[in-house]
Amino acid sequence: MPEPRRSTIDAGEVERFSALAAEWWNPNGKFRPLHKFNPVRLSYIRDQIAARFGRDPRAARPFEGLRILDIGCGGGLLCEPMARLGAEVVGADASQTNIEVAKLHAAEGNVSVDYRATTAEDLADAGEKFDVILNMEVVEHVADIDLFVAKCGEMVRPGGIMFVATINRTLKALGLAIIGAEYVLRWLPRGTHQFGKLVRPEELEKALGSAGLTIIDRTGVTYNPLADRWARSKDMDVNYMVLAEKGSV
Repeated sequence: MPEPRRSTIDAGEVERFSALAAEWWNPNGKFRPLHKFNPVRLSYIRDQIAARFGRDPRAARPFEGLRILDIGCGGGLLCEPMARLGAEVVGADASQTNIEVAKLHAAEGNVSVDYRATTAEDLADAGEKFDVILNMEVVEHVADIDLFVAKCGEMVRPGGIMFVATINRTLKALGLAIIGAEYVLRWLPRGTHQFGKLVRPEELEKALGSAGLTIIDRTGVTYNPLADRWARSKDMDVNYMVLAEKGSV
């Protein structure tokens, strides 16, 4: 008998985020930490894309002509800003509930985003290609990280780039991102992150390398409780982002 098809989907994770779908666009709700985190990741994404593709980040629609995939898009917190910057955006999520929330919010704001309830492997197998892939806070929730990164890598055009944001698997991350954020401060619902599924930078680099991508930039992201904001940092012990490129053919 043929082997069952490998999947990146962790059904428990999909169910967990589907149950929270109505909260995506509430800045004071369950995703409040993500709303706080969004400005620092948006500025990083904007600046890096502009530098890579020779665009003026101060222009009204600097990403005109670029095709961007936000994989694991949730309610569309990154999709809508990318679309407003002029990109052709595909937002993909395994949760149909998340996609419906994202579609409704985009329609209310008259923002054009191609939302799809689908997986990385289905998109890759369909031959989809993108200049930029946003892979933000997703790898720690998938069932098969190597397969997930490989399928995302297939979709990056030669000369294209992929952003990955995740949480390091360190004792510091356990204390701050899980015990502190979920159990003490209750910024996130308990069980949002599982320590064993967090990803070390060297593990991510290996997966990206196998997918034909090379890390060209990396940054930590830390929280300043006095200023109540996130900022880029050299400290990658907890939250971090990397930028990887696919070489031109």
